[in-house]
Amino acid sequence: MPPPPPPSLPDDLLEEIFLRFPPDEPACLVRASLSSKFWLGVLSGPRFRGRYHEHHEAPPMLGFLRAWPAGYDPDGKGPVPRFTSTAKFGARIPDDEWDDFDYSAWDCRHGRVLLGDTHNTALLVWDPMTGCRRGLDWPNLLDDSHGFAVLCAVSGCRHRTCHAAPYQVVFVGMEMNVDVDDDCVAFACVSLPETGDWSKPCPPSDQWGKQCPHLHLPMDAFIQPMPPVLIQEAVHFMIRYLHDDSQGIIMFDLSSNSLSLIAAPIKDSEIGTSSIIMAMEDGSLGYAHVNGSTLYLWSRLMDSNRVDSWSKRTIINLGNLLPIQNPVEKIRLVGSVEGGDVVFVTTVLGIYEINVESQRWKKLWKRINFDALIPYMSFYNRQERVMLAPGDAAHRQGMAEYA
Repeated sequence: MPPPPPPSLPDDLLEEIFLRFPPDEPACLVRASLSSKFWLGVLSGPRFRGRYHEHHEAPPMLGFLRAWPAGYDPDGKGPVPRFTSTAKFGARIPDDEWDDFDYSAWDCRHGRVLLGDTHNTALLVWDPMTGCRRGLDWPNLLDDSHGFAVLCAVSGCRHRTCHAAPYQVVFVGMEMNVDVDDDCVAFACVSLPETGDWSKPCPPSDQWGKQCPHLHLPMDAFIQPMPPVLIQEAVHFMIRYLHDDSQGIIMFDLSSNSLSLIAAPIKDSEIGTSSIIMAMEDGSLGYAHVNGSTLYLWSRLMDSNRVDSWSKRTIINLGNLLPIQNPVEKIRLVGSVEGGDVVFVTTVLGIYEINVESQRWKKLWKRINFDALIPYMSFYNRQERVMLAPGDAAHRQGMAEYA
């Protein structure tokens, strides 16, 4: 007689085991779903996906994109999108050309990547999970310096897997004020989720038709080429002043359609290449700065009088934390994870991810010269990829990488 089949686990216990699979290793769930039709049904069902997202809360980092310095082309292929996986996840990059434009990554949020071409004439929103792309016209506005952000447009969304949800793009620009010497004016507009058309630039007019006060800045101010951070309903862009190499932060509040300026917590002659802004886990605005081998972190919180101010939060000696061989080695901040208290730094030996709260770190990649590391955060949804384009060659290649 053949041996009896092994005893099966109760459905609830099976789900509890699957819930503990690490979200930053999607291959574990894929292999389990290939074991049987029953397991596939459990793992692809909406009940399990909802529980899995709630159990792990924030989406994991599945990879990152690199933003290159102007004129730097290490591969000789032009500034096409470059995606590096940090898990067994293959981004769906279409086989066809990218509309004859050379795109670079400018921002990534809520499962989507915003790409811009080198001549500032085209925008593209790309979903690495599904491979979907949508082009946007460049805002019909004059500007001397600009920044962009992409975000989900669904109110109340928790951004676990909102790949099919509407999105919007925020544009913040600065142009010289023709009425005042040594002065420039900041403005902002937002793409409409339904059509992709751009809203009228703010600052808006008030109820009497009078123009609200503009945000005036020195003429040498410019928006730094690094991704902005989103905190609640406000997008924050780092700006730099050339006359003294100091920094500031432009905040665009989507709820009030208004712009405001936040001063940086420090002034330093090397601040422009050694500082970034962050969206902290507690919902506050963070500011990280490296001086030598020491990392300083400030957060901007509201006091009992409802006044926002900077307070020093953490000081970390990276020389004692990371495998740094040369005490005078230059360390540079290149990015952060929104809402995760995580920063990315470059050293001679490579690129490192550091959790500033736990001070745990890991090496992400080899050392290479780029302006910014843009993390791609998302839960892997196998069903979404299969249903979207089951016969796509890029999809089949990607699935082979997972298995």
